[in-house]
Amino acid sequence: MLVLQLLARQPSHGYGLILALREESGGLLDLKEGTLYPILYRLEDEGCIASAWAAPRESAVRERATPRKVYTITEAGRQALAAEQTVWQEFSACVRTICGGKNHG
Repeated sequence: MLVLQLLARQPSHGYGLILALREESGGLLDLKEGTLYPILYRLEDEGCIASAWAAPRESAVRERATPRKVYTITEAGRQALAAEQTVWQEFSACVRTICGGKNHG
């Protein structure tokens, strides 16, 4: 869900997603490439995201930069994200009820 959410904001390459997750979570979500890339491959296989190779920035060409694979959310990915957000809201409401709800003694 979090990867789809970030890609719904803007297309990104894998390392950019790792940095965004780390930064936006205050360091709590510090994914390794070996964790993120299988997620991206699965989402792409499911049609939730698409990828394309982007040429290096002109300034990076002088630094011998390599092309990066940029991921973009698809319409199916937006629908999956909406469904996952609904499930998450229901789940988190349930946890709040149990953890902070009435004393059922």
